[in-house]
Amino acid sequence: QVQLVESGGGLVQPGGSLRLSCAASGSISSANVMGWYRQAPGKERELVATITSGGSTNYADSVKGRFTISRDNAKNTVYLQMNSLKPEDTAVYYCNLKAFHRPGVYNDYWGQGTQVTVSS
Repeated sequence: QVQLVESGGGLVQPGGSLRLSCAASGSISSANVMGWYRQAPGKERELVATITSGGSTNYADSVKGRFTISRDNAKNTVYLQMNSLKPEDTAVYYCNLKAFHRPGVYNDYWGQGTQVTVSS
């Protein structure tokens, strides 16, 4: 069983920065994609950023140029550096791991979520 443990959320003023971390444990396929999603009150969960085990990244347009996703494969950990935060970034941020068994077939794992609040 795979477990994802997130850390690093909190309260920050507009324009500030936060760094989220997510450590994965358990039996993890070497072919995987890790990422961050977020859900604001009353809204659907949306993709923030993803990174493959090979290091290819993908970002939502709303965070491009402000957020940076990275990973340490040796530690099975993914990070999200969030700069120039805006009130509209306020949400619960969820770590996600897609472990591929073969192309197109994967298991989906989620962390418990960490709250990010951007407010003055």
